Amino acid sequence: MIAAIRALPRTVWLLGLISLINDSASEMIYPLVPLYLTSVLLAGPRALGVIEGIAEAVSSLLKLVAGVLADRTRKVKPWVIGGYALAGIARPLIAFSTSWIGVLACRVADRIGKGLRTAPRDALLTLSVAADQRGLAFGLHRALDNFGAVVGPLVAAGLLALGLSLRTVILGAFVPAVLVFWLSLAVPDPQYQVAAPPLRFTWNLREFPPAFRRYLVVLALFMLGNSSNMFLLLRAQDVGFGPSEVPVLWSLTSLVAAALSTPLSAWSDRLGRRRLLIAGWSVYAVVYLSFGLLPARSWLPWPMFAVYGLFLAATEGVERALVADLVPPSNAGTAFGWYNLTVGAFLLPASVLFGWLWSTFAPLAAFAFGAGCALAAALLLRFWVPASDRAPT
Repeated sequence: MIAAIRALPRTVWLLGLISLINDSASEMIYPLVPLYLTSVLLAGPRALGVIEGIAEAVSSLLKLVAGVLADRTRKVKPWVIGGYALAGIARPLIAFSTSWIGVLACRVADRIGKGLRTAPRDALLTLSVAADQRGLAFGLHRALDNFGAVVGPLVAAGLLALGLSLRTVILGAFVPAVLVFWLSLAVPDPQYQVAAPPLRFTWNLREFPPAFRRYLVVLALFMLGNSSNMFLLLRAQDVGFGPSEVPVLWSLTSLVAAALSTPLSAWSDRLGRRRLLIAGWSVYAVVYLSFGLLPARSWLPWPMFAVYGLFLAATEGVERALVADLVPPSNAGTAFGWYNLTVGAFLLPASVLFGWLWSTFAPLAAFAFGAGCALAAALLLRFWVPASDRAPT
C-alpha cells in the first residue's frame, strides 16, 4: 500500500496538505465553541443546535452551486482559493463575538467558505486518479484532514493549559489560515474530457443514475440522526470533562480517524463501498446510544471518542468514493454538490431536533434518535440501493 500511496498524483498530496493545515486552524476553534458559548456567552444546547444547523445548511447549498458552476466553467481553482480565504478570515472573528448571534455570523461565513471549495475540490480529486484509486485517494485526503484535527485541538489544549484565554486561542487560528491561502494558489485546474460535456442541470436529478438518487435518500436519513459533533463535546463537558480535556478528546477521535482512513478507504477499492459504509453506520449507532447512557464522572468517553474516530475513518472517504463510482466523471462537481447539499441540509433539522430532544427530555432521547436513524439507513443501503457498476459491492 505504501507504494500505491507514493504513486498518487501531486494534486492529491497538495490538496491533502492544504486540508491538514486548514483543519489544524479549524479544529483549534471547533472544540472550543461549545465551551465559549456556555462559559462566556451563557448560551445552551438549543443555541448550539441553531448555530450549527444554519451554518451547515447554508454551506451545503453553496456546495451544490459551486459544483455545478465548476462543471460548467471547467475551473476549480478560483473556488478553492476563495473558499479557503473566506473561512480563514471568518474563524478568528469568533473571538470578538459578544453574543451567540455573533458566533452564528462567523460560523456561517466559515461554512460559506467551505461551501465554495468542497465540491470543486472533490471533483478535482476524482479527476486526478483512476477509478481503482478513488478509495485510496479520498482516504489519504481524509487522513491528512483528520491529522490536522489532531494537531489543532492539542495546540488549543496546550495554550489553554498555559493560561491563555479562549479568545486568545481562537485568534491564533489566523496564522495557519495565511499558509493555507498561499498553498491554495498552487492548486491546478483539472483536465476534463473535451468530448464529455456536463449534463443539463435539473432539480429532480433525472440526469443522474437511479442508484445515485437512492443513495442520496439513504444518506439523508442517516444525516437526520447525525447532528453536529459539537454535541459530543458538549456531552463530555456535561459528564465532567474540563475545558483543557475536551479538545484532547476530540484530538483522540481525529488521531484514530487519521491513522485508519487511508487503509480502510483503500480497502473499499477491493471489498466494496457499501459493505464498509454499512459497518461504519452500525458502529455509529452503537457509539451514539452509548453516549446517551454515559454516567457522570466517567472515564468511558476516552474509548468512545476513539471508536467514533473508527466510524469516521470507515465512512468519510468511502462516502465520497461511492459518489464518484455512481456518476460520470465529467459531472463529478455537480454530483458532489448534491452529496454535500444532502449532508449539510439535513444537519440543520438534525441539530435543531437534537438540541430540542436534549433540552426537553434528556441526552439519551437525542442520542437514541440518532442511533435509530443510522441503523435504518444501514438497512436501506444494504437492501434498497443497487450495487455500483464501477466498484465491487
